[in-house]
Amino acid sequence: MNTPKMYYGDSSRLGRPFAKDPTVIKFQKSYWMYYSIPPFDPKLALPDSPKGWGIGIAASTDSIHWTKVGELLGKPGTVEEAGICAPGARVLKGKVHLFYQTYGMGPKDAICHAVSSDGLHFEHDPTNPIFRPDGAWNCGRAIDAEVFPLGDKLYLYYATRDPAFKIQMLGVAVADLKSNFDKDAWKNLSVDGPMLTPELPWERDCIEAATLCQRGKTLFLFYAGAYNNAPQQIGVASSTDGVHWTRLSDQPLLANGTPGEWNASESGHPGIYDERGKTVLFFQGNNDKGKTWFLSQKRLRWTKENLPALAE
Repeated sequence: MNTPKMYYGDSSRLGRPFAKDPTVIKFQKSYWMYYSIPPFDPKLALPDSPKGWGIGIAASTDSIHWTKVGELLGKPGTVEEAGICAPGARVLKGKVHLFYQTYGMGPKDAICHAVSSDGLHFEHDPTNPIFRPDGAWNCGRAIDAEVFPLGDKLYLYYATRDPAFKIQMLGVAVADLKSNFDKDAWKNLSVDGPMLTPELPWERDCIEAATLCQRGKTLFLFYAGAYNNAPQQIGVASSTDGVHWTRLSDQPLLANGTPGEWNASESGHPGIYDERGKTVLFFQGNNDKGKTWFLSQKRLRWTKENLPALAE
């Protein structure tokens, strides 16, 4: 089996590699990656080990080779206590803002927020959870947070499900960039219906894990189609307003691997990094239907039409 240059797994909780949902930023001359880590295997847990899901923190000088430097855990005595995961990071006003979801509460899972001055130590927003969607079309759940500044607003992209809890879809909310992004700052722009729903055969019953970059006046949204290991694969849509989107293709940009490859079960949950001419698509994959999970990356290039394409 050929493994990619970046092949990151976190064995701290299960005794086998398991890292999901990557988001990467450049902050204070280093790359920082935030990702989901699962609950401890009971056989490995100590009496004081944290419960539930958490967020791993890794650092790098080249965005390929990573060293774990810490964890962010749910705040005890709050909605985060059962676990947190699926982070989305953005540098705003000289600080790292991390948006993430609670985990383990089903339809009551929601988006939370924390802020850091060093990328490692975070202060939880006292108003958490900061966002749950309204509207009759969804179940009230919000997961897979991604934020993107556009004009004088910060757009919050989230995944949710229909009231029957079967179909995963995307919605968007907005806050003033001058706000502190607390619970009262957000306005849901998807009250009347989802922003994107699964439509293509390979997307099956799920659109999730939005992540964005911009070229000129055009926004590009990379998303995961289908649930984990269905297989999940990565598609792209474009927009000029951040709300209305058009798919670039009816096929995935990044498909799962062929039998025997490290990502044969899926290439999923994208996290886009785009800065100073460097565009990198981070994603999760495995070849054993989710017994293990690794994080990797693909370098992207931009065509003459200013559209994203795999560089290799």
